[in-house]
Amino acid sequence: MPGIRGPSDYSREPPRHPCLQINAKEPFNAEPPRSALVSSYVTPVDLFYKRNHGPIPVVDDIDRYCVDFCGLSETPKKLYMRDIRMLPKYNVTATLQCAGNRRTAMSKTRKVRGVGWDVSAIGNAVWGGAKLADVLELIGVPKLTSSTQSGGKHVEFVSIDKCKEENGGPYKASIPLSQATNPVADVLLAYEMNGEPLNRDHGYPLRVIVPGVIGARSVKWLDSINIIAEECQGFFMQKDYKMFPPAVDWDNINWSTRKPQMDFPVQSVICSLEDVQSIRPGKVTISGYAVSGGGRGIERVDVSIDGGKTWVEAFRSQKTGVPYIADHISSDKWAWVLFEVTVDIPHSTEIVAKAVDSAANVQPEKVQDIWNLRGILNTSWHRVHVRVGHSNM
Repeated sequence: MPGIRGPSDYSREPPRHPCLQINAKEPFNAEPPRSALVSSYVTPVDLFYKRNHGPIPVVDDIDRYCVDFCGLSETPKKLYMRDIRMLPKYNVTATLQCAGNRRTAMSKTRKVRGVGWDVSAIGNAVWGGAKLADVLELIGVPKLTSSTQSGGKHVEFVSIDKCKEENGGPYKASIPLSQATNPVADVLLAYEMNGEPLNRDHGYPLRVIVPGVIGARSVKWLDSINIIAEECQGFFMQKDYKMFPPAVDWDNINWSTRKPQMDFPVQSVICSLEDVQSIRPGKVTISGYAVSGGGRGIERVDVSIDGGKTWVEAFRSQKTGVPYIADHISSDKWAWVLFEVTVDIPHSTEIVAKAVDSAANVQPEKVQDIWNLRGILNTSWHRVHVRVGHSNM
């Protein structure tokens, strides 16, 4: 691709924040400390989790960079950054979450395969760019289209990076055409993150943002966008990121029996305390995040300080000075909420959080019930253990 290339080695990786917990060095996968996530509603770029499947692409000449639009559309085109920037710009506040978030905890129940993640493979950002629905109109695909005249029903995003899972080929994924052409779905071709140009780790110069869907579908470093008849046949659509029941293991798996995961389920995590932490008796503020996929708001976050026997409701917030109401026009439908509650903790105990979304979906109590061999979508009740001591501790 003119102007951008996917390296075959890791000699040109960008600098990263020193506080990140590195879960894999090559390819680079890292997350911030959990306490950093609740310091602000919008996650700073440097503290946004890094999820990569190969070396970070290098842009040599931004003026020559373009995206090929082809496949089952009426007018194949090459679009340059100047073409995309001429379209109306939208800012969409959306939370991205790796499907493997909290995988390490699931692996403690029974071993799973994949990069280990604590609770911070998630972040909330303001993404700026053109709506994919507007871009697709330029190649003859009208808004609210579920099938083109040539039989195209899916939109495939192909990266420039090189992945070992694709035998050195590019990362790719797809979404339904009906979602891509629906302006309300807010799918973006994004060139900004938190008001600044994307950095290299997060997809510079252009990436897809698919709100409400697992991060694996928000493809970075776009090379081409194809209108196709069937969903993408790439590795990460067909042989990864699928949800299997606990009875399925590597000796009896049949990947074709499950659909690729799209929306993520309701999730909440306590970020103000580590999994095991010593504190002094008295008032303790418990805070964290809660989020649900598909644009569903968070109706309630419940916190227990006795292992789940009794519960109190936490205060939920998004933007400063704007009361949060789930699914209200004043709220960011694709974004997490931060929650907080102050409780009295006189003795050692287990603290638990669970969230309920606006469709009344609630987190499952036990991780054993949702264990799966790839360790994705661990949305079980989040538990931390506090050891209470006194002033001589």
